[in-house]
Amino acid sequence: MKEHRPRRGSMAFSPRKRAKSIIPRIRAWPEHSEAKVLGFAGYKAGMTHVVMVDDRKNSPTYGDEIVVPVTVLETPPLKVAAVRAYTKTPYGYKIEGEYWTAELDEHLGRKINLPKNTKSMDDLDLDKVDHFRLLTYTQPYSVTGVPKKVPEIMEQKVGGGSTAFDYVKEKLGKEIRVFEVFEEGTVIDVTSITKGKGFQGPVKRWGVITLNAKHARSSKHRRVGNLGPWNPHHVRPTVPQAGQMGFHQRTEFNKRIIKMGENGDEITPNGGFLHYGVVRGDYVLVSGSVPGPVKRLVRFRYALRAPSATFEGVNVTYISKTSKQGR
Repeated sequence: MKEHRPRRGSMAFSPRKRAKSIIPRIRAWPEHSEAKVLGFAGYKAGMTHVVMVDDRKNSPTYGDEIVVPVTVLETPPLKVAAVRAYTKTPYGYKIEGEYWTAELDEHLGRKINLPKNTKSMDDLDLDKVDHFRLLTYTQPYSVTGVPKKVPEIMEQKVGGGSTAFDYVKEKLGKEIRVFEVFEEGTVIDVTSITKGKGFQGPVKRWGVITLNAKHARSSKHRRVGNLGPWNPHHVRPTVPQAGQMGFHQRTEFNKRIIKMGENGDEITPNGGFLHYGVVRGDYVLVSGSVPGPVKRLVRFRYALRAPSATFEGVNVTYISKTSKQGR
């Protein structure tokens, strides 16, 4: 009988190298008829759990109280720095016009070179515009749990196509709160940069088995048995080898917003979140886990491939505020 020994580790995310930026990049956006921003960003504070009534109609526990783990994201308002109008060409989307506001934060100058001259949006030809996107930036200095002042700048798509001209013109230079974009029960996709683990060997990085004393020479057990056959005369990319592990961009699909609020005291545990502290402003509770460590920037958008399941509505009966200090 031939022995079956499949390879270990998934090649789905190769090459496993460090992300280019700690700010996640969203390359695909869903279609939306309403003129509003389709994404937002926040900082990961930690995790807790809630008790809610199961509103999934096909669930065995439908109508019963269930315990759901949630991730807490502190979401200070985003500021709009500029508006970009995109036109559709045979070679992809191209920028038709870019319009900056004169009311920029002084901390933004530590991130980019601020424009000196601003143009008016009245000269824009709407017949050439396919959709708008907003250049938004965060306000980390308003969050006590994140020790930084330099904002992160990112692009957010606006729904409604070219009909969103009045909306983007109104929001230029203004703040956008998370309540204007999402509501409780919305299904979202979450994108972030995972926790970095540095240079790791093939056992931890790919899950290969360790060699026993009979086969390993010089007591080196945590290495691959061989790098491949003589022919072809090169090492194939499928061979598990040591290298970078972690600090990769990852997207988790179809999370749900369990709760949103303005007062962080409603969800902050006794003693605060570990390595973060107290949530003081706007917050979002997302079902399940979220990639990345505490204090990491997390971006989320409307679900790109939303599930067909129907939900009646979120009904949270209890939020755990038990201390996370282990005592």
